[in-house]
Amino acid sequence: MKRLAKSLIASAALCVAALSPACAEMDVARLKAAIETSFEADYPRLDVLYKELHAHPELAFEEVKTAARLATEMRTLGFEVTEKVGKTGLVAIYKNGEGPTIMVRTELDALPMEEKTGLDYASRAKTVWNGRETFVAHSCGHDIHMANWVGTAKTLIGLKDQWRGTLMFIAQPAEEIVQGARAMLADGLFTRFKKPDFAFALHAGGFPYGSISYRVGVGSSHVDGLYIKFRGRGGHGAMPQRTIDPVMMAARFIVDVQTVISREKDPTEFGIVSIGAVHSGTVGNIIPDDASVLGTIRSFKPEVRAKMLAGIERTAKAVAAMSDAPAPDIRLEEGTKAVINDPAVVATAEKTLKAAFGEKLRLTPANTTSEDFSEFAGAGVPSMMFNIGVYDVEKWVAANKSGTPLAGNHSPQFAPVPKPTLQTGITAMTLAVLSAFDQHARGK
Repeated sequence: MKRLAKSLIASAALCVAALSPACAEMDVARLKAAIETSFEADYPRLDVLYKELHAHPELAFEEVKTAARLATEMRTLGFEVTEKVGKTGLVAIYKNGEGPTIMVRTELDALPMEEKTGLDYASRAKTVWNGRETFVAHSCGHDIHMANWVGTAKTLIGLKDQWRGTLMFIAQPAEEIVQGARAMLADGLFTRFKKPDFAFALHAGGFPYGSISYRVGVGSSHVDGLYIKFRGRGGHGAMPQRTIDPVMMAARFIVDVQTVISREKDPTEFGIVSIGAVHSGTVGNIIPDDASVLGTIRSFKPEVRAKMLAGIERTAKAVAAMSDAPAPDIRLEEGTKAVINDPAVVATAEKTLKAAFGEKLRLTPANTTSEDFSEFAGAGVPSMMFNIGVYDVEKWVAANKSGTPLAGNHSPQFAPVPKPTLQTGITAMTLAVLSAFDQHARGK
């Protein structure tokens, strides 16, 4: 098996040197075969790694054991590893001659929620988060991302005769609270280490494995945090005339704020306000002094965002005024900007991935979720993020026909099929990185 892999890799290397379109297409096919052969040999170890990470998740900025596990893996591969960058982040560097520096990012953190997949390796981990005990689960797919990250690193080292430059593999904390990328940048990610020429990341999603989706330009939404405290006057539930009811204000705001979306924002432009938590009171027969509303605001365009923020603030103040209450405390805090996929980076990777995956590579609309991978592009690094599927296609089709689709990210039932998902991700990411190295070499 090792001899076959070396033969395939050598054949691919010969064709990489040729510039004709016909040879380029053949090269991708041979290179893909070499990557997949390597994957088959490596998978038993990757399977152990993935299931270990899945069963032992850690929350944002608490990823101490997770980071240590990845550090060990990368040092074994020959990377120079620096730990505790941005609190719990890792930077792993592998130099292979003169050439560009290409960054590949994974995330470390999990979500404060209970897993309900019933898998043999399901997480039963618990921790204390915001003063409360909670289950912890990798229901967003970061465990898949981490195993993919390690597998891609190993594959690229196995192919190091075909590229020149530096691999910069970073493991970022706290993506779920969109603070980890900023923490790493603030801790000198691009000053202590060479600023990369290109950056790549992927994300697992609830569609069939073997498929890849990508976008040019805007790839995800800008997100802002919403926190509003309505201040009233508490009292007995039997005598509401003596109170100013903050729960009523919160309820009115939750309903009325949606008119900012339906009646003030251009309906052809993306923008949503989602309320995720309401905190107030202690028992049913006491009207409390205050009520807090927490949510998120998402948009693609700056002008849409500005209109929404202004409308939300105006609505909150109006709701309080209607109740003759004090002005509410309003905090609208920027979370992270939209991911912007650089057209030139995408164009280069697109050609290679199209040759490798054919119709399974799909151009899709921008994702309405948010991602702090955007911080690296904001720091001046041309970047690309793409998505890989996680489910068996027949089960996915059957579930959609039944009217009960398979679980997506952040669901307690989210359960990727490990082997084909990792095979797709490692193959795609390896090819994307090699395409950037190759394009840079040809551009000299």
